[in-house]
Amino acid sequence: MTSTRARRSAFWIALLTALTALAACTSSDGPDEPDRTTPARAVTAALRAVERSTDRAESARVRSTTAMGSTLSMKADGTLAWSDGLTGTLTITYTGGTTAETMRRLGTTSMEARYLPDAYYARMGDSFAEKTGGKHWIKYAYDDLDDLAGSAGADLAAQMRGTAPHTSVQRLLSSTDVRKVGEETVSGERTTHYSGTVHGAGATGQTVDIWVDDRDLLVKKVEKGRTATGQLTQTAYYSDYGAKATTEKPPVRDTADLKELLEDSAGR
Repeated sequence: MTSTRARRSAFWIALLTALTALAACTSSDGPDEPDRTTPARAVTAALRAVERSTDRAESARVRSTTAMGSTLSMKADGTLAWSDGLTGTLTITYTGGTTAETMRRLGTTSMEARYLPDAYYARMGDSFAEKTGGKHWIKYAYDDLDDLAGSAGADLAAQMRGTAPHTSVQRLLSSTDVRKVGEETVSGERTTHYSGTVHGAGATGQTVDIWVDDRDLLVKKVEKGRTATGQLTQTAYYSDYGAKATTEKPPVRDTADLKELLEDSAGR
């Protein structure tokens, strides 16, 4: 591979990492120990009620912050729906780390991300458009992930589809040590706090904490763990359950496909 091709391929791979950073910070993997302890029945019953209520709400406003060692710090704000696949729009701002540097090279550290059931779309800056024939959007099709990154890609696709709040509750239900911590006030609301240890792809010692209101709806979640690039912390707040969360595909003429970009860079 020539140095130009290597640099171009490295650039698109770095972009892939940047665009998927939000999803890559979490995982739906469950524990795999053969010997499991059993959490208190009351805790399990309460979490199942939260899972059902949050799932049935079908949409919510989401505000989150994520930090992952020296690689990433970012924030996201928008509305997501999950009744028929994940849909919605988030504004994502990269605030630090090597990921922010990658995005800065593309002319922006803030972008609009659109989630649809079959793909993730991100609106990039003008510097990106200069490299893609004037196209400002990049499409990240979930079905292409197997070809792009093997089993790791399939895991990533599942994670991106699993951004809905009730997936955090599902992860706690697979925990062997989940427990009720107590009653706490979050964003002015009286909530119940639950905490447990879970397994996550690429992270060790990972914990999930959630706070739920008196309607059994998730109000806040915090995930922490240790990754190869440093400490991971992701905090999300959920509000306005049932809010309208519509989105649509960007114009085809203004959209570049990530798979095609990677194939093109490999072939040059």
